[in-house]
Amino acid sequence: MVQLNDFLYGNMQVPKVFHDLLNTDALKRLAGVHQSGAIYLVNPDICHSRLEHAIGVMMLIRMLGGSELEQIAGLLHDVSHTAFSHVGDYVFDNVDENYHEQIFDEVLSNSEIPQVLIHHGYTIDQIVSGRFSILEQPLPLLCADRLDYTLRDGVYAGIISRQRAREFLNSIKLKDGKIAVTNEVDADWINQSFKKLNNEVFKLPIYLYANGKMAELIKDLIQKGVLTQSDLFKTDTMLLNKIRSNFAGYEAIKSIKQLRGFAEFMRHGAVPKVKDRTLKVLVA
Repeated sequence: MVQLNDFLYGNMQVPKVFHDLLNTDALKRLAGVHQSGAIYLVNPDICHSRLEHAIGVMMLIRMLGGSELEQIAGLLHDVSHTAFSHVGDYVFDNVDENYHEQIFDEVLSNSEIPQVLIHHGYTIDQIVSGRFSILEQPLPLLCADRLDYTLRDGVYAGIISRQRAREFLNSIKLKDGKIAVTNEVDADWINQSFKKLNNEVFKLPIYLYANGKMAELIKDLIQKGVLTQSDLFKTDTMLLNKIRSNFAGYEAIKSIKQLRGFAEFMRHGAVPKVKDRTLKVLVA
């Protein structure tokens, strides 16, 4: 058994399969991919990684009594995110923000993960073709992925306190294989927190600017041959270092941090179109 610790779920003992998966290059890379993309360039407090979220999703599924296979699926569900997360969607003009889902099978297959799964009695097909009702549900339903990022992103953005997030976790349980909330007060709170996260964080103009300008810069550098699409499957730092290896790239990143051209970009630039999202949880 291996011990993990998270500010939402506390200490948790997990089987060796998770230790072995966390030691693959594919999952280690996620430690260098910011959950909120380029937002940390304009707000360093929002600096958590895709790996932190992935581990959180796995721990949440385990806390709720989900199968080991579903826990593994939770840990792996974001392994195909590009550097700067959803900035990759904006680079490739993916309006549904699901580019990582489209390439999930390919990225997973070309990693060390299939061999780790086989060693522990699982196959990649079980992950790719499996149906995991705790992990994923369509909007407006609650699921482990959506709940973890709502609480985690909300805490880092300062719209949810850590204490309130942990208190909320005491009010959830499984109902017919899906996450449900045990009382109306907490159901309303998570619905409103999700709305607030979308309106006050995901759609905040300076954050749209940071991700949009980063996408614009990357797209331009790919067209010029300075970057390749494969660079997007490195860590944020490695991609940044390549961008900043020449003066123009260095100045471009500096300008994002300093919000240069913010008003002009918001009027005429390729501002990311963040989808409207609402949540309506089940009450047990």
